Amino acid sequence: MGGILVDGAVLSWEESDSRSESHPGDPVVLLHAGVADARMWEPLLAHLEPRFRTIRLDLRGFGESRLVDAAPYRPAEDVTAVLDVLGLDRVALVGASFGGLVALEVAATQPERVSALALLAAPLPDHEWSAAARAFDEREEHAAASGDIDQLVAMNAELWGHGSPIATAHIEDALRRALPDKLELDPEMIEIDPPVSGRLREIAMPTLVVVGDDDLEDFPRIAHRLVTELPDARLEIIPGAGHLLALERPDESARLLVPFLEQA
Repeated sequence: MGGILVDGAVLSWEESDSRSESHPGDPVVLLHAGVADARMWEPLLAHLEPRFRTIRLDLRGFGESRLVDAAPYRPAEDVTAVLDVLGLDRVALVGASFGGLVALEVAATQPERVSALALLAAPLPDHEWSAAARAFDEREEHAAASGDIDQLVAMNAELWGHGSPIATAHIEDALRRALPDKLELDPEMIEIDPPVSGRLREIAMPTLVVVGDDDLEDFPRIAHRLVTELPDARLEIIPGAGHLLALERPDESARLLVPFLEQA
């Protein structure tokens, strides 16, 4: 376990290092979803650790990455601050949902530091969200304004857990840990300028885009846009899968991720 103090937070990560002189292990940084924390990657570790040096980062305010105050921040800068401490000049980034957006922002702002991208159900900031997504956001905002953590946990677990016991349990635990400080401090998250949506054609490293075809309808649509606009991207669809692919379908996710990361 590692940690650093940055403006407004203590950032924490867990590193798995199976390197040897004969197998140096390329670095892979795992960025979790916005309803999860770094523990969501545990089902994949048996597939990744023998081949890569894996760094599971808890994004600001999640897991072991504690909020200190309400200082504004950019998630991409948090990621590169950790890379600097670890002495990593260039890494592959694997991002789930919100973590995929953060990975895209790192790739857009510091492309020389990213060798490859794997995006699992990533969003985009300028996406025209469906009526179902907008209705969910309205309910979530109302629950957050009233400080109703129980409702926030329940509604997110129901939507993003997709009926998977392991995904649902992880969401519930991760959000119960994160929400009290997040609701109290509510630090402003600053988007990169210009937004990543307008810079996709500049993100030229090899990219794997993965989505479940039973996810909220917006994410397959975003996935198709990503592979259309990113210069070197391919799309993989997991039939019957929902949103948190690494938890819900770890073996299928690994069968896609491992060969992509080894080749890229």
